[in-house]
Amino acid sequence: MLQSSIHYGLHFGLPLVVAIVFYKTYWLKAYGIMILGMLIDLDHLLANPIFDPNRCSINFHPLHSYYAIVVYIALLIPKKLRLIGLGLVIHIIADTADCWLM
Repeated sequence: MLQSSIHYGLHFGLPLVVAIVFYKTYWLKAYGIMILGMLIDLDHLLANPIFDPNRCSINFHPLHSYYAIVVYIALLIPKKLRLIGLGLVIHIIADTADCWLM
């Protein structure tokens, strides 16, 4: 229960805090863009079983690989892609925290 609360709290709460603190004038748009980072979980559909509560996503699924994470961090540099990069990096942070709590 605590693990799930932390995991989903980071997935949805951290982008909200970042949006409100750093993107005050258009926080809702910023929040929505960062939440789109959840789409990288579509790579879970490639795994068998699709969901395994004892599996760490980091470096298991293609869009959670170390190579992909480097790309997500690079997306933080260009201003036009920063919100997308933030959403993806926050997603990876949430999944990493989940792995640590296993």
